Amino acid sequence: MSSKNKTQVIIAGKIYTLSGYESEEYLQRVAAYLNGKISEFRNVDGYQRLSPDMKSILLNLNTADDYFKMKNKVEELEQSLSEKDRDIYELRHEVITAQIRLENAEKQIQILEDRNAELQKENIQFETRLKNNG
Repeated sequence: MSSKNKTQVIIAGKIYTLSGYESEEYLQRVAAYLNGKISEFRNVDGYQRLSPDMKSILLNLNTADDYFKMKNKVEELEQSLSEKDRDIYELRHEVITAQIRLENAEKQIQILEDRNAELQKENIQFETRLKNNG
């Protein structure tokens, strides 16, 4: 099991100590994401006049919105990947079926070529007998 990591991050100008099993780099990226969201809101007219609770709610709603959009995107990609996996499976099955048909056709060709060679020999023997008897 991994050990817990502790790292200090700055969010909205304040230092926080985060801990978790994720890497320090990951925790810094999370803090950077939140800082980006806070910066987005600071540029919106009227944001500064909102109460701290309302600012927090807006940040949480926006973050949840991003989360659900990404979650839907991941689900779509997983669905697409699943469909592609199914397509690959079907194509492999078709290739195997085609290989089996090809092998059977090659065997049939060999049988027909062998039979043709036998018939040619018989034909030569028959013609030789006709010449000798005629």
